[in-house]
Amino acid sequence: MRDRRDARRVEVSALMQCCIDLKPTRKENEVYIDRKIDVTELVKYMEDCRKDGKKYTYFHAFMAAIAKVIYHRPKLNRFISNRHMYEHKEILLSFVAKMTLDDKAEEMMLVIPVNGDDNMDTIAAKIAKKVENLRSAKADKEGANSAVDVLGKLPNLIRVPIFAVIKLLGKYGLLPASLTSNNIYFTSMIISNLGSIRCGAIYHNLADFGTCSSLTSIGEIGDEIIVNEKGKQEVRKVCEFGVTLDERIADGFYFAKSVGMIEQILQDPSLLNDPLSKPIE
Repeated sequence: MRDRRDARRVEVSALMQCCIDLKPTRKENEVYIDRKIDVTELVKYMEDCRKDGKKYTYFHAFMAAIAKVIYHRPKLNRFISNRHMYEHKEILLSFVAKMTLDDKAEEMMLVIPVNGDDNMDTIAAKIAKKVENLRSAKADKEGANSAVDVLGKLPNLIRVPIFAVIKLLGKYGLLPASLTSNNIYFTSMIISNLGSIRCGAIYHNLADFGTCSSLTSIGEIGDEIIVNEKGKQEVRKVCEFGVTLDERIADGFYFAKSVGMIEQILQDPSLLNDPLSKPIE
Protein backbone atom coordinates (compact mmCIF):
# COMPACT_ATOMS: atom_id res chain seq x y z
CA MET A 1 0.00 0.00 0.00
CA ARG A 2 1.31 3.46 -0.93
CA ASP A 3 0.41 6.60 1.00
CA ARG A 4 0.14 10.08 -0.51
CA ARG A 5 1.78 13.24 0.79
CA ASP A 6 -1.57 14.42 2.15
CA ALA A 7 -3.27 11.12 3.05
CA ARG A 8 -2.89 7.52 4.23
CA ARG A 9 -4.01 4.64 2.04
CA VAL A 10 -6.95 2.67 3.48
CA GLU A 11 -7.52 -1.01 2.75
CA VAL A 12 -11.03 -1.80 1.49
CA SER A 13 -13.06 -4.98 1.15
CA ALA A 14 -13.33 -6.84 -2.15
CA LEU A 15 -16.97 -5.73 -2.45
CA MET A 16 -16.07 -2.07 -1.94
CA GLN A 17 -13.23 -2.29 -4.48
CA CYS A 18 -15.69 -3.65 -7.04
CA CYS A 19 -18.09 -0.80 -6.27
CA ILE A 20 -15.28 1.72 -6.76
CA ASP A 21 -14.37 0.14 -10.09
CA LEU A 22 -17.98 0.02 -11.30
CA LYS A 23 -18.59 3.70 -10.44
CA PRO A 24 -15.17 5.40 -10.36
CA THR A 25 -16.26 9.07 -10.25
CA ARG A 26 -17.75 11.13 -7.42
CA LYS A 27 -20.60 12.42 -9.55
CA GLU A 28 -21.76 8.80 -9.96
CA ASN A 29 -21.76 8.28 -6.19
CA GLU A 30 -23.39 11.41 -4.80
CA VAL A 31 -25.94 11.07 -2.00
CA TYR A 32 -27.76 14.07 -0.55
CA ILE A 33 -29.07 14.41 3.00
CA ASP A 34 -31.45 17.29 3.68
CA ARG A 35 -32.38 18.01 7.29
CA LYS A 36 -34.18 20.77 9.16
CA ILE A 37 -32.31 21.26 12.42
CA ASP A 38 -33.89 22.78 15.52
CA VAL A 39 -31.46 25.53 16.54
CA THR A 40 -33.60 27.25 19.19
CA GLU A 41 -31.05 26.55 21.92
CA LEU A 42 -28.21 27.65 19.66
CA VAL A 43 -29.94 31.00 19.02
CA LYS A 44 -30.27 31.56 22.78
CA TYR A 45 -26.65 30.54 23.32
CA MET A 46 -25.38 32.93 20.63
CA GLU A 47 -27.38 35.79 22.14
CA ASP A 48 -25.74 35.12 25.52
CA CYS A 49 -22.31 35.03 23.86
CA ARG A 50 -22.88 38.42 22.25
CA LYS A 51 -23.90 39.88 25.62
CA ASP A 52 -20.56 38.62 26.95
CA GLY A 53 -18.74 40.39 24.13
CA LYS A 54 -17.91 37.25 22.14
CA LYS A 55 -18.20 37.90 18.40
CA TYR A 56 -19.34 34.46 17.34
CA THR A 57 -21.51 33.84 14.28
CA TYR A 58 -23.73 30.90 13.42
CA PHE A 59 -21.15 29.94 10.82
CA HIS A 60 -18.57 29.55 13.58
CA ALA A 61 -20.96 27.27 15.48
CA PHE A 62 -21.64 25.05 12.47
CA MET A 63 -17.93 24.90 11.60
CA ALA A 64 -17.08 23.81 15.15
CA ALA A 65 -19.88 21.21 15.25
CA ILE A 66 -18.85 19.76 11.88
CA ALA A 67 -15.18 19.69 12.88
CA LYS A 68 -16.01 17.83 16.11
CA VAL A 69 -18.05 15.20 14.27
CA ILE A 70 -15.36 14.66 11.61
CA TYR A 71 -12.79 14.26 14.39
CA HIS A 72 -14.82 11.45 15.94
CA ARG A 73 -16.13 10.02 12.64
CA PRO A 74 -12.91 9.51 10.64
CA LYS A 75 -14.62 7.90 7.64
CA LEU A 76 -15.97 11.37 6.81
CA ASN A 77 -12.36 12.40 6.24
CA ARG A 78 -11.79 9.86 3.47
CA PHE A 79 -11.75 10.13 -0.30
CA ILE A 80 -11.33 8.01 -3.42
CA SER A 81 -8.57 8.80 -5.90
CA ASN A 82 -7.23 6.67 -8.75
CA ARG A 83 -9.64 3.89 -7.58
CA HIS A 84 -8.02 3.71 -4.13
CA MET A 85 -9.36 4.90 -0.77
CA TYR A 86 -7.39 7.34 1.39
CA GLU A 87 -7.84 9.18 4.66
CA HIS A 88 -6.64 12.76 5.03
CA LYS A 89 -3.79 13.25 7.47
CA GLU A 90 -5.44 16.48 8.67
CA ILE A 91 -8.96 17.80 9.13
CA LEU A 92 -9.30 20.73 6.74
CA LEU A 93 -12.54 22.72 6.49
CA SER A 94 -12.92 25.13 3.60
CA PHE A 95 -15.20 27.77 2.18
CA VAL A 96 -15.26 30.56 -0.40
CA ALA A 97 -15.42 34.12 0.93
CA LYS A 98 -16.40 37.27 -0.94
CA MET A 99 -14.13 40.17 -0.11
CA THR A 100 -17.17 42.49 -0.01
CA LEU A 101 -20.92 41.92 -0.35
CA ASP A 102 -21.06 43.13 -3.92
CA ASP A 103 -21.91 41.38 -7.21
CA LYS A 104 -18.48 42.21 -8.64
CA ALA A 105 -16.51 41.43 -5.48
CA GLU A 106 -13.59 39.02 -5.75
CA GLU A 107 -13.96 35.55 -4.25
CA MET A 108 -11.16 33.78 -2.39
CA MET A 109 -10.70 30.20 -1.18
CA LEU A 110 -10.08 29.79 2.56
CA VAL A 111 -8.91 26.59 4.26
CA ILE A 112 -9.07 26.19 8.04
CA PRO A 113 -7.01 23.35 9.61
CA VAL A 114 -8.39 22.05 12.90
CA ASN A 115 -7.10 19.64 15.53
CA GLY A 116 -8.21 17.94 18.73
CA ASP A 117 -7.37 20.95 20.90
CA ASP A 118 -9.63 23.33 18.98
CA ASN A 119 -13.11 24.47 20.00
CA MET A 120 -15.48 27.15 18.67
CA ASP A 121 -13.37 29.94 20.21
CA THR A 122 -10.13 28.91 18.48
CA ILE A 123 -11.88 28.05 15.20
CA ALA A 124 -13.58 31.47 15.16
CA ALA A 125 -10.18 33.09 15.76
CA LYS A 126 -8.61 31.13 12.89
CA ILE A 127 -11.40 32.17 10.51
CA ALA A 128 -11.19 35.82 11.56
CA LYS A 129 -7.42 35.87 11.06
CA LYS A 130 -7.66 34.27 7.60
CA VAL A 131 -10.40 36.65 6.44
CA GLU A 132 -8.58 39.69 7.85
CA ASN A 133 -5.35 38.73 6.08
CA LEU A 134 -7.10 38.24 2.74
CA ARG A 135 -9.05 41.48 2.97
CA SER A 136 -5.94 43.46 3.81
CA ALA A 137 -4.93 45.72 0.93
CA LYS A 138 -1.32 44.61 1.37
CA ALA A 139 -2.06 40.90 1.60
CA ASP A 140 -0.26 38.59 -0.81
CA LYS A 141 -2.27 35.69 -2.20
CA GLU A 142 -0.89 32.27 -1.39
CA GLY A 143 -1.21 28.73 -2.71
CA ALA A 144 -4.10 28.01 -5.05
CA ASN A 145 -5.45 31.58 -4.82
CA SER A 146 -2.20 32.87 -6.33
CA ALA A 147 -2.10 30.11 -8.97
CA VAL A 148 -5.67 30.86 -10.06
CA ASP A 149 -4.75 34.47 -10.81
CA VAL A 150 -1.99 33.30 -13.14
CA LEU A 151 -3.64 30.30 -14.82
CA GLY A 152 -7.05 31.90 -15.26
CA LYS A 153 -5.61 34.65 -17.45
CA LEU A 154 -3.87 32.34 -19.91
CA PRO A 155 -5.37 31.77 -23.40
CA ASN A 156 -7.32 28.54 -24.03
CA LEU A 157 -4.56 27.06 -26.16
CA ILE A 158 -2.19 27.10 -23.18
CA ARG A 159 -4.59 26.88 -20.21
CA VAL A 160 -6.60 23.81 -21.25
CA PRO A 161 -3.63 21.40 -21.63
CA ILE A 162 -2.13 22.75 -18.38
CA PHE A 163 -5.33 21.91 -16.53
CA ALA A 164 -5.35 18.45 -18.10
CA VAL A 165 -1.91 17.86 -16.59
CA ILE A 166 -3.01 19.33 -13.23
CA LYS A 167 -5.99 16.96 -13.07
CA LEU A 168 -3.78 13.97 -13.93
CA LEU A 169 -1.19 14.85 -11.28
CA GLY A 170 -3.96 15.45 -8.73
CA LYS A 171 -5.34 11.98 -9.40
CA TYR A 172 -2.03 10.44 -8.35
CA GLY A 173 -1.36 12.84 -5.48
CA LEU A 174 1.61 14.44 -7.23
CA LEU A 175 0.56 18.10 -7.30
CA PRO A 176 2.93 20.50 -5.54
CA ALA A 177 1.79 22.21 -2.33
CA SER A 178 1.60 25.51 -4.23
CA LEU A 179 -1.51 24.17 -6.01
CA THR A 180 -3.13 22.25 -3.13
CA SER A 181 -2.68 24.65 -0.21
CA ASN A 182 -5.64 27.04 0.23
CA ASN A 183 -7.46 24.90 -2.33
CA ILE A 184 -11.01 23.96 -1.28
CA TYR A 185 -10.91 20.87 -3.51
CA PHE A 186 -8.13 19.35 -1.40
CA THR A 187 -9.89 19.48 1.96
CA SER A 188 -12.08 17.33 4.22
CA MET A 189 -15.28 19.29 3.60
CA ILE A 190 -16.43 22.40 1.76
CA ILE A 191 -18.96 24.47 3.74
CA SER A 192 -21.28 26.98 2.10
CA ASN A 193 -22.97 29.49 4.40
CA LEU A 194 -26.05 30.45 2.37
CA GLY A 195 -27.86 31.77 5.44
CA SER A 196 -25.61 34.84 5.31
CA ILE A 197 -27.27 35.80 2.01
CA ARG A 198 -30.77 34.82 3.22
CA CYS A 199 -30.95 31.67 1.15
CA GLY A 200 -32.02 28.15 2.05
CA ALA A 201 -29.75 25.12 1.93
CA ILE A 202 -29.22 23.75 -1.57
CA TYR A 203 -27.97 20.59 -3.22
CA HIS A 204 -24.46 21.09 -4.59
CA ASN A 205 -22.53 18.61 -6.72
CA LEU A 206 -19.12 17.22 -5.77
CA ALA A 207 -16.08 17.64 -8.01
CA ASP A 208 -14.07 14.72 -9.40
CA PHE A 209 -10.95 16.85 -9.08
CA GLY A 210 -9.15 16.90 -5.73
CA THR A 211 -9.76 15.00 -2.50
CA CYS A 212 -12.95 16.48 -1.05
CA SER A 213 -15.75 13.93 -0.59
CA SER A 214 -18.40 16.12 1.06
CA LEU A 215 -20.01 19.52 0.68
CA THR A 216 -22.34 21.11 3.21
CA SER A 217 -24.76 24.00 2.73
CA ILE A 218 -26.24 25.91 5.66
CA GLY A 219 -29.50 27.76 5.10
CA GLU A 220 -31.14 30.73 6.76
CA ILE A 221 -32.51 30.39 10.29
CA GLY A 222 -36.25 31.02 10.57
CA ASP A 223 -39.35 30.38 12.66
CA GLU A 224 -41.39 27.23 12.20
CA ILE A 225 -44.43 25.89 14.04
CA ILE A 226 -43.88 22.34 15.29
CA VAL A 227 -45.79 19.91 17.48
CA ASN A 228 -43.83 19.12 20.63
CA GLU A 229 -43.72 15.88 22.63
CA LYS A 230 -46.82 16.95 24.58
CA GLY A 231 -48.81 17.36 21.37
CA LYS A 232 -48.88 21.15 21.58
CA GLN A 233 -47.84 23.59 18.89
CA GLU A 234 -44.91 25.91 19.49
CA VAL A 235 -42.68 28.19 17.45
CA ARG A 236 -39.08 26.99 17.15
CA LYS A 237 -36.00 28.29 15.36
CA VAL A 238 -35.01 25.94 12.53
CA CYS A 239 -32.26 25.88 9.94
CA GLU A 240 -32.05 23.94 6.69
CA PHE A 241 -28.94 21.79 6.53
CA GLY A 242 -27.89 19.91 3.41
CA VAL A 243 -24.86 17.73 2.80
CA THR A 244 -23.71 15.99 -0.38
CA LEU A 245 -21.46 12.96 0.16
CA ASP A 246 -19.55 10.38 -1.82
CA GLU A 247 -21.38 7.19 -0.82
CA ARG A 248 -18.23 5.08 -1.26
CA ILE A 249 -16.46 6.46 1.83
CA ALA A 250 -19.05 5.04 4.30
CA ASP A 251 -22.56 3.56 4.46
CA GLY A 252 -25.93 5.25 4.95
CA PHE A 253 -26.09 4.39 8.65
CA TYR A 254 -22.72 6.08 9.23
CA PHE A 255 -23.83 9.20 7.36
CA ALA A 256 -27.21 9.43 9.13
CA LYS A 257 -25.61 9.02 12.55
CA SER A 258 -23.01 11.67 11.74
CA VAL A 259 -25.66 14.22 10.75
CA GLY A 260 -27.57 13.32 13.91
CA MET A 261 -24.46 14.08 15.97
CA ILE A 262 -24.16 17.53 14.37
CA GLU A 263 -27.79 18.13 15.26
CA GLN A 264 -27.17 16.94 18.83
CA ILE A 265 -24.26 19.36 19.30
CA LEU A 266 -26.23 22.33 17.95
CA GLN A 267 -29.11 21.51 20.31
CA ASP A 268 -26.68 21.46 23.24
CA PRO A 269 -24.33 24.30 22.21
CA SER A 270 -22.34 24.14 25.45
CA LEU A 271 -20.54 21.24 23.73
CA LEU A 272 -18.99 23.79 21.36
CA ASN A 273 -16.81 25.01 24.23
CA ASP A 274 -15.21 21.56 24.62
CA PRO A 275 -12.09 20.54 22.70
CA LEU A 276 -12.88 18.59 19.55
CA SER A 277 -11.16 15.58 21.10
CA LYS A 278 -13.66 15.31 23.96
CA PRO A 279 -16.03 12.40 23.17
CA ILE A 280 -19.68 13.13 22.41
CA GLU A 281 -21.90 11.35 24.91
